[in-house]
Amino acid sequence: MSAPGVIVGMSGGVDSSVAALLLRDAGQSIAGLFMQNWADDGSGECRAEDDRRDAVAVCGRLGIPIHFRDFSAEYWSGVFEHFVAEYAAGRTPNPDVLCNREIKFKHFLDAARDLGAERIATGHYARVAQDGGQWRLLRAADRSKDQSYFLHQLGQAQLSRTLFPLGDLPKTDVRDIARKAGLPTAEKKDSTGICFIGERDFRSFLSQYLPAREGEMRTPDGRVVGCHPGVFYFTLGQREGLQLGGVRGFDAAPWYVVGKDVERNVLVVDQGADSPYLQSTRLWSEPAHWIGGAPPARSFDCTAQTRYRQPEEPCQVSIDESSGTLEIAFRNPQRAVTPGQSVVLYDGDTCLGGAVIAATDAPLERRLREAAA
Repeated sequence: MSAPGVIVGMSGGVDSSVAALLLRDAGQSIAGLFMQNWADDGSGECRAEDDRRDAVAVCGRLGIPIHFRDFSAEYWSGVFEHFVAEYAAGRTPNPDVLCNREIKFKHFLDAARDLGAERIATGHYARVAQDGGQWRLLRAADRSKDQSYFLHQLGQAQLSRTLFPLGDLPKTDVRDIARKAGLPTAEKKDSTGICFIGERDFRSFLSQYLPAREGEMRTPDGRVVGCHPGVFYFTLGQREGLQLGGVRGFDAAPWYVVGKDVERNVLVVDQGADSPYLQSTRLWSEPAHWIGGAPPARSFDCTAQTRYRQPEEPCQVSIDESSGTLEIAFRNPQRAVTPGQSVVLYDGDTCLGGAVIAATDAPLERRLREAAA
């Protein structure tokens, strides 16, 4: 039996199912590969076995072979340990970005090569184009589903061997194609949230790895308004889970997390979704990754996202040539820009690359830096 030309990452969802169908119908020689990235922890929340069955059923329906690989050890060391360490430091990491870089476009790509395939394909909503010898990562045609934000750590080697069959399709068409083909995943709900947590309560899950450490909730001017179970359970801009009802001396407006003092174990909260303490106009990053291998210039204008599905925000980027870190100044104030998350840069539909956010000029963050200096 000859080696397939393309290995499709089969997740057990409708997107990867239709990606495989489209490639098969286009005459590609394909096979599927199901990746197990999280070992069953006995909670009953791991859906890997259900997803595996669905992936097998889809490949059977399409008449293509399917392979299996267990990357749970690689996921633990390459993604999950970093996830826990970031939360312990008071930051909010994005495991999907790391999973794409370390697992789906590294170990999966190596597994496909071992199976004799020239390329891989996934059900991501993004596009790849070649221009003047350079491979470019482009936004998906369906902006509401575009996933280039999560793929910004890819480089030339990965993009040159990757297909995104859904990049030009709206999600509604993908569902219709799956129904017409009789695929068993046609009506399956999209997965949301962090894959290894599933439907579990986030705080309960994280408490298995970061034990509760109670402390005070304070307003920006230092008034105690409540207690928290651990600053690492919360992220900037969060409203849910604070359990702050009517606080004497304050109006009835909802409370939001506006800062975290990890050293003093203090969670800082304020009232109002547009609290000035959540606003910043500038951020500094860790060393950036450039999809083309190098930045377009030492200083340039572009647009950026500091979280998934955020509208594009005009900004100016300045690069520290010695460290590769970025300083980004936004044209308009930004809400709840969060250290540990990714800032991703765009020139029109082209994703230039991005970096992990290290710090911002939000008022409380600036105050903590000055106090520590």
